[in-house]
Amino acid sequence: MRIAVFTGSQLGPPSHQHATAAFGEALARAGVGIVYGGGRAGLMGVLADAALAAGGDVVGVIPQHLVDDELAHPGLTDLRIVQTMHERKAAMADLADAFVALPGAAGTLEELFEAWTWGMLGLHAKPTLLLDVEDFWQPLVLQLRRMVDDGYLDGRRLDALGVVHTADGLLEFVAGYQHPERKWARPAGPAASA
Repeated sequence: MRIAVFTGSQLGPPSHQHATAAFGEALARAGVGIVYGGGRAGLMGVLADAALAAGGDVVGVIPQHLVDDELAHPGLTDLRIVQTMHERKAAMADLADAFVALPGAAGTLEELFEAWTWGMLGLHAKPTLLLDVEDFWQPLVLQLRRMVDDGYLDGRRLDALGVVHTADGLLEFVAGYQHPERKWARPAGPAASA
C-alpha cells in the first residue's frame, strides 16, 4: 500500500514537526509506502526524512521548476520529475491507494480538495483523510459541516472524509473504507443506456 501525503513546505510549530515525523516513521514501520510532493523543505522534508530513516519507501513527485530551485529531496527511494503541478497531482493520485492531508497551507488544501472531489465524481474510489494534529483541521471540519447544513455538500461525502490522529487510525480507516456512490450517478433503467 502507498499513501499520498499532502503537507506544508513550511515547518510550522515543533509539535507539528514531531507529529509528522512520528506519522512518517509509523507508516514506514507498518510497511506502507509514501508518495508526496518530493520536497526537502518544511513538513514535507520532515515526513520524508523520518520515513526513510525507518527504512520506508518514499516516492517524490516534483515539477522541474522546483528541482531548478533546488527544493527536491536528494535521498528518496524514487524521485519523479514532471513538468507541471497538474502532472504532479495526477501522478501522485495514480501512485496512491489513499490520500491524507497533514498540516499545511493553501497548496495542501488544494491537493486535499482535488483528491476528495475526484472521489466524489467517481474518478477514483480511494479514501481521503485528514491527520488532525492538535485539532488543526477542526475549523475546516466545522466549515464543511456548515456546507452540509446549508445543502451544498451531501452528508455522506463528509462522513467519507476520514479524520484521524495517528498512522494506526489511518490504516484502520482505510481497511474499513466504503466509498460512497459517485455524486452524479446515472439513474437505473432505460435512461441509463442512453
